[in-house]
Amino acid sequence: MSKEKHKVDYGVDAPGVIRNFLLAGIALLVLARFVPVTVRGVTFLLSPMFRSTAIGCIAIGVLMVVYSKFMKFRHCDKLLGMVNWRGDEPVLDVGTGAGLLLIGAAKKLNTGKATGVDVWSTVDLSGNTRERTSRNAEIEGVKEKVEVLSGDAAAMKFADGAFDVVLSNLVIHNIPTREGRDKACREIARVLKPCGVAIISDFVKARQYQAEFEKAGLKISESRWSWGTFPPLRVIKATKM
Repeated sequence: MSKEKHKVDYGVDAPGVIRNFLLAGIALLVLARFVPVTVRGVTFLLSPMFRSTAIGCIAIGVLMVVYSKFMKFRHCDKLLGMVNWRGDEPVLDVGTGAGLLLIGAAKKLNTGKATGVDVWSTVDLSGNTRERTSRNAEIEGVKEKVEVLSGDAAAMKFADGAFDVVLSNLVIHNIPTREGRDKACREIARVLKPCGVAIISDFVKARQYQAEFEKAGLKISESRWSWGTFPPLRVIKATKM
């Protein structure tokens, strides 16, 4: 691996959630060690209960970091491997973040182009900026095959049937309302070409997405759990008929 390759930064997913789990775990360990409780005249430490909860919180935080730094690379390779690439496809990555899926897709293309769209929330991904994603594409050698845009997944400004492939990983659940998530699914279906393929991955509400895709006329060919991630993610493959 080249020295330049090490400069690519794909960020940490949900950094605030990780921080909260780790801080909660540390706080509970302190309580378990130093805070006494008196019940009916008997004083004791809260160590057994607090210690087990603390270990659980810290373990979750650590596993989330491991996902961000290691697991998500293999997972994205799995998602890309679910597409029968020709090399000329127009591809859309919804909620592209730092561009891991976007850049991976661009590497599969010869004459095709990969477009990434995001609202650039740093709550969902550390250091999430359009500029960093463009820089990552440049470092990875696919700058000419990539376009990075700002936009809302629930109201995308692309023409109907604009893309052969639509990808999205751990994005739709971040939309706060059911209506918004349903709109995002309908938008994904709208911008797909006939016979186009959508590969969607998320850890919650995936069954809702699947139902909305089916209402929009997509056929679900795969819906399964991917256990090599934390948390485990459900992967949906849908084709526009």
